[in-house]
Formats: sequence, structure tokens, C-alpha cells
Amino acid sequence: MLKNLVMFARFQIRLHGTSKEVNRLLHVGSRCMTTVETNNATEMPRLEKSINQVTLLGRVGNEPQKRGTEEHPVITFSIATHELYKYETGDYVQRTNWHRICVFRPKLRDTVYNYLRKGQRVLVNGRLSYGEVKDEDGQVRPTTAIIADDVIFFSPS
Repeated sequence: MLKNLVMFARFQIRLHGTSKEVNRLLHVGSRCMTTVETNNATEMPRLEKSINQVTLLGRVGNEPQKRGTEEHPVITFSIATHELYKYETGDYVQRTNWHRICVFRPKLRDTVYNYLRKGQRVLVNGRLSYGEVKDEDGQVRPTTAIIADDVIFFSPS
């Protein structure tokens, strides 16, 4: 990729005349590259590494449901995860968090729909997604979901 950027910079210098008209700054040390053209005053955005990754291990809260359209189907289900915390009195309390899972990948979608059952233990790897939905009253409310990239089934209990 760096080789292509250097070749592109040389092409721009030949196209515009001199290297004073086109100023290229390539900073590769931290895997970010910036391009600045002085004659057009345009900047190419910095390319940085970012991570949006979620891993959940819990129990399926409901049977997987088909949603969406024929062209864009999606399978949704929920997962319950638990955490224990201790009150000042010494009593332990279990808190349950519910997570909405969406599966778009065709083969994974079919496998989840056919074989995943309520109460089954499952490991989901995916990414966090935020959006908005309209409820029956027409009000827009925020929603959060995990877009599954991988679902690992544990034997049903």
C-alpha cells in the first residue's frame, strides 16, 4: 500500500509540475498516513486502526426469530448474562443483563434459526451497533444490538 501511495505522489508531482505544488507527508511509524495537497487544500483522512468487538457468553432468552425482508433477512434472539455483586451488608445479588443479537450472515443465520434453542448456552462474537426504531406510537427510540460474526453453541441443558 505504501508503494502505491509513493507512486501516486510521484504521478501527482509529474502532473502538477514541481514538488512545491504537491506536498506529500507519509507517516508510517504508527500505521497512519496523511496526504496534504497545498494547491487544492484537500486532506485525505488519517487511516487509524479501531476495534469494535464484543464477546458474550450466556444463555439464550428466547427462540430465534426471522425478521426483515426476503432480500434482507435477519435472525434475532436475546442473550442473558449475569454478574454477581456484594452489598455492604454482605449479601450477594445477581444482576442480569439482556443483549439483543442480530445475525445477517447467510449460513450462520440458517444454522442459528434451525438449531439454537431457548435456555441453551452460547458464545457470541460480534460488533456493537447503535440505531433508532419507531415504536407503535410513532416515537423514535434508541436501540443497541450486537451484530454476530460468530456463534458457538454449547450442548443443550
